[in-house]
Amino acid sequence: MENLFNFLKEAGFFGALIVMTGFISVYFIAERIKVLYFDYGMDVKDFSQRIHALIVSKKLDEALVLSAQLEKKPMARAFKTILEKADRDDETIFQAHDNAMSEIIPLYTKKLHYLSMLANVATMVGLLGTISGLITSFKAVSKADAALKQQLLSSGIAESLNATLLGLVVAIPAMVFFSVLSGRQNQLIEQTTEKCGKLTEVLTSSHLPQLTRQNVFPDQLPPNPNSKVS
Repeated sequence: MENLFNFLKEAGFFGALIVMTGFISVYFIAERIKVLYFDYGMDVKDFSQRIHALIVSKKLDEALVLSAQLEKKPMARAFKTILEKADRDDETIFQAHDNAMSEIIPLYTKKLHYLSMLANVATMVGLLGTISGLITSFKAVSKADAALKQQLLSSGIAESLNATLLGLVVAIPAMVFFSVLSGRQNQLIEQTTEKCGKLTEVLTSSHLPQLTRQNVFPDQLPPNPNSKVS
């Protein structure tokens, strides 16, 4: 613990900034893992199959209730928004789909961009610490007092190297978690987009007339008796 304290002390002001950036990064990582993997996670295949089965059985009320029970899940909330307009015309259903997606997508994407920003900030602050340490070292070279020169030179090199190390220690894990969480975020968005699109397709196609022989091949009208037969 004492060695760690001395290490942080040698990193100086910029090292303290990097450590603070690291704690903020940990918060965003933990928050996004909780949200994307636990709060928003669900058995997408089972849920969509149950909803579609209820729609085919003309049990829209039960489908709406099932979606409302899982409303904390973004996909279920999107289904609920679309199903509320299931008895309207196709244009209204498509509009409900667009509204649902515009409300749900930001839930998946919010806050994650801060993690990328913090990784870049940690790298840049580490670079500032490196430059600050080098300036201190160059000042030491110009000093006439050999004892003071040695002390300032050592302090400058320590600040430079420790700030660089701290910046990389914070930035590398932050970027790794950013990539992993971005993949999870994109997966959820793709699932929601696909399932909501299929739900909208099912609801709009249910308004189409049945494909009976009469609808597809209507009986020909009887010939006009006044028409000439060639």
